[in-house]
Amino acid sequence: MDETSFLDALKEQGINLQPQQLKQFELYYEILIEENKKVNLTAITEKEEVYLKHFYDSISPLFYTTFEAGSKVCDIGAGAGFPSIPMLIVQPDIHVTIIDSLQKRIRFLERLIERLGLTNVTLVHGRAEETGQNSLYREKYDVVFARAVAKLNVLAEYCLPLCKVGGTFIALKGSHVATELEEAKKAYQALGEASIHEKTFQLPKEASERSIVFATKRKPTSKKYPRKPGTPAKTPII
Repeated sequence: MDETSFLDALKEQGINLQPQQLKQFELYYEILIEENKKVNLTAITEKEEVYLKHFYDSISPLFYTTFEAGSKVCDIGAGAGFPSIPMLIVQPDIHVTIIDSLQKRIRFLERLIERLGLTNVTLVHGRAEETGQNSLYREKYDVVFARAVAKLNVLAEYCLPLCKVGGTFIALKGSHVATELEEAKKAYQALGEASIHEKTFQLPKEASERSIVFATKRKPTSKKYPRKPGTPAKTPII
């Protein structure tokens, strides 16, 4: 997917990029490749693959939902900035908090944000289990994202404690999430009686399937969640 097909594919989804936004994506790619030589950020480095599997895929939740201006959005384990930075480029009127446990990735994101000229971004170095118990972040966000971080029952414990009641946790996943969804039902219930719906689509060009799992939080999360760092992954709620 080159820049032209990227623009065209987004237009088909009702998203029209301005020239400045396209320039930001072009610079994002250049910075990603430059920094990837120093820090392991992604195994995907071919330009057409980055535009398809990182940029387009990251924007995909906006095909099915819209964020109000000023929405507070949190991205757990963003790594090289996916999905929140592409979303912020597309919708610069949201406020993004990125939480990542590796300082080297935080430093990369600092440089990226500065060079792209982005505002409304807060970077937090820490683990999701710790920030989820911190009153500065707990139940403060309208939307919480996670992309390719862990299985859904683990992601739910990382993310739902950060969601406001009435907020949405969005998990970007690959294909065949039915088993994960079934395993995660108890976690979604325990962490806020979240109602779940799933959207599936195919990436252009290669026609590989992607799934987006939306969960709307209906009740506050019990103070016992999230548990201590490492516990959700070792003993997920099942």
